[in-house]
Amino acid sequence: MRTLNLGILAHVDAGKTTLTERLLYAAGVIDEIGTVDLGTTQTDSLALEQKRGITIKSAVVSFAIGGVEINLIDTPGHPDFIAEVERVLGVLDGAVLVISAVEGVQAQTRVLMRTLQRLHIPTIIFVNKIDRGGARYDSVLENISEKLTPAIVPMGSVSGLGTRGALCTPYDETDPGFVYELLELLADHDETILARYVDGGEISYGRLCRELTAQTGREVVHPVFFGSAAGLESLISGITELLPAAEGDTDGPVSGTVFKVERGSYGEKIAYVRMFSGTVRVRDRLRFGRGEEKVTAIEIFGHGSTMQSTSVGAGQIGKLWGPDDVRIGDAIGNAGTETEQHYFAPPTLETVVVPCPDEKGALYAALTQLADQDPLINLRQDDVRGELYLSLYGEVQKEVIVATLADEFGLDVTFCETTTICVERPVGTGAAVEIIDTESNPFLATVGLRVDPGPHGIGARFRLEKSVHGTMPAAFFAAVEETVKETLRAGLYGWEVIDCTVTVTHTGYWARQSSAHGTFDKSSSSTAGDFRNLTRLVLMDALKRAGTRVYEPMHHFRLEIPADAFGAMAPELARLQAATHSQGMTGSSYVLEGEIPASRVHGLQQRLPALTRGEGMLECAFDRYRYQQVVGEIPTRPRTDNNPLDRKEYLLRVAQRW
Repeated sequence: MRTLNLGILAHVDAGKTTLTERLLYAAGVIDEIGTVDLGTTQTDSLALEQKRGITIKSAVVSFAIGGVEINLIDTPGHPDFIAEVERVLGVLDGAVLVISAVEGVQAQTRVLMRTLQRLHIPTIIFVNKIDRGGARYDSVLENISEKLTPAIVPMGSVSGLGTRGALCTPYDETDPGFVYELLELLADHDETILARYVDGGEISYGRLCRELTAQTGREVVHPVFFGSAAGLESLISGITELLPAAEGDTDGPVSGTVFKVERGSYGEKIAYVRMFSGTVRVRDRLRFGRGEEKVTAIEIFGHGSTMQSTSVGAGQIGKLWGPDDVRIGDAIGNAGTETEQHYFAPPTLETVVVPCPDEKGALYAALTQLADQDPLINLRQDDVRGELYLSLYGEVQKEVIVATLADEFGLDVTFCETTTICVERPVGTGAAVEIIDTESNPFLATVGLRVDPGPHGIGARFRLEKSVHGTMPAAFFAAVEETVKETLRAGLYGWEVIDCTVTVTHTGYWARQSSAHGTFDKSSSSTAGDFRNLTRLVLMDALKRAGTRVYEPMHHFRLEIPADAFGAMAPELARLQAATHSQGMTGSSYVLEGEIPASRVHGLQQRLPALTRGEGMLECAFDRYRYQQVVGEIPTRPRTDNNPLDRKEYLLRVAQRW
């Protein structure tokens, strides 16, 4: 039996989870279709998901149809939980992108489609809710063609649109209009078909169907299906016939990736793994990103639930028990390294979590567990003030964290005001050096560093000058590199420093010495700790000499307003520091596209109804932002690193621990 790892993706409230229920019912996995409102669906199993009626965590459920074993992964639609979607994308063989027949293409739909195209994931489109009032057919297809991709072909007609009796009838070879449209679409991507079409040669319907399958698998065309509470037969056929099954050699080298981590009833870690090659068996010692650990139990998915298994092989998704140090994004087996692929923008908001008195320790432990499940919350602790910082995508995510801490850990917390996360970039080049055994340097180490600005998008790079290669033990170089990366998380203004190269220019150390009786003499021997503590001082000194500027994230926006509202909207966009790149009439509406600082998006959302009589529509995309230098007062971020900017304060704090 073939295996297909299938993702269901959509903008929130497009009906994605309900579609999953209907597919499970059609496959005979469940006897009754659950509802989101009553919290009885298979994939929204968390109490908080059932209470709120939204998907928060991705969930896997398996069923078999037509000789294909489908591991279906239901993902959140709300943009605050886009990190859950990101982790799933790397394990998919194909996807169904769900669109509401009433609302059409929405902001999150566009973000998801662009990402699916960028990753070349074969995708079919399902237009849901054709039985709802206001449902559309032709205009939704135009919407898809204009905003997502022109390479689409509708796979059926709809009767009774917008009524409870709405029904989709699949096209077949007896419909000449469909055959002609299919032929034209496929000819655009296949020279053989194009040549035959131009020469007037006959092309069989069977050949067209085979080519549709091939081009869908290559992610160059996207079949569009329509449906509602009933009539999913054509969609099911499309899933099983058009999307490619998983590939991989079960006897090959072990290779897979961890896309989800959760905690069991006893607090143990459970890793969700997609296998690309080889087979993992119980009692195998499995190589993760940072070491080897023993697999003590395995479950695989089948017929709506999980079952104990002695192994999980290529193409399958399994749950592994045993590895305690496993993290989301870990590559396992042959790859042996941690993967850090980010398909969407990182969180652009940050907040401080405030616990009740005497609960700081318990709160840190609880947030550490949540960070295992969602690393992008980027838990940071300020040891000086005892504050805990989290990165966020939005206010709904904050509310979910509050509820999770209360329900699962019994902790009552509040949050400080949410702030925008900025970054710093070096202005010029700066260098600094501290020499071992000098009065100003209390550490047994020599470290020299140079900071150079780099092109946008490179992050932070670390390198060694040729003259320092091999001048000291590898462990000391590793300590310098690790500390450089840690220190760059808080630049001169407290924000992460990006788009730069840090070069080691000087090194020096004292070799290991022993005192009487052969014991290690720390007072006359360099240690990795010396290099860590000194590197922070030297790097901050180099950054001061280079100088940095603070940049804030910019979001791409698309604004659709009544034409007569442009006069009131233009000065408001200018006040909010938005930059408009294109504008013009679309039908009876005026459409503007451009960029706006992330910190101003909420203000635009608040002012929009009043300025457009409630008719304005705003889309803001998270995956297409750049950074722009902050205008006006430069925002700062509280430090959590013993403040190496202040040499005296830093040495006092480090000396207490050193």
